[in-house]
Amino acid sequence: RAGVCLENERDGLVHDYTRRGGDEDAFIIAPEGAEWAQVRSALWNAAEAAEKRKDAKVAREYELGLPAELDAGQRRDLVRAFAENIRDRYGVAVDAAIHAPHDYGDDRNHHAHVTTTPREAGPEGLGAKTRQLDVRSTASVEVEAIRERWAVMVYDALAHAQVAERVYHRSYERQ
Repeated sequence: RAGVCLENERDGLVHDYTRRGGDEDAFIIAPEGAEWAQVRSALWNAAEAAEKRKDAKVAREYELGLPAELDAGQRRDLVRAFAENIRDRYGVAVDAAIHAPHDYGDDRNHHAHVTTTPREAGPEGLGAKTRQLDVRSTASVEVEAIRERWAVMVYDALAHAQVAERVYHRSYERQ
């Protein structure tokens, strides 16, 4: 998602996405003490190494629509605030990539891919799994809380930019 070149240490394959284009910005937000996670290849190789089952979840992804009414700096600040919120809530490392609209389709489709580790990140590497998003009894509540927090953040960013449009986290039917 970040448009970089990564080597998978498990199988030795190199994945080069540097020519893809459309990447406006990319950054990693990690918990205090987990500076090692600031290196993208170290982070995602650690995520792969932490899982033993072949069907294990090595990442979670949130795809965020970004308001075209905001400028690039405001969109970056919004994504960074969301990433910090996720880090603080779950103790995970967060890899965020902001993309420009595609050459085809709607030219207002600014968006971000926010990918997190499914395990807490600490000074010694990845630790315990963050089960809140996996367990049936808590997952829907957690996802709803994340969606609501994102809507509030977008709402605040639009209001700060003096834009009248508003967003809501519930579907049209539920509104």
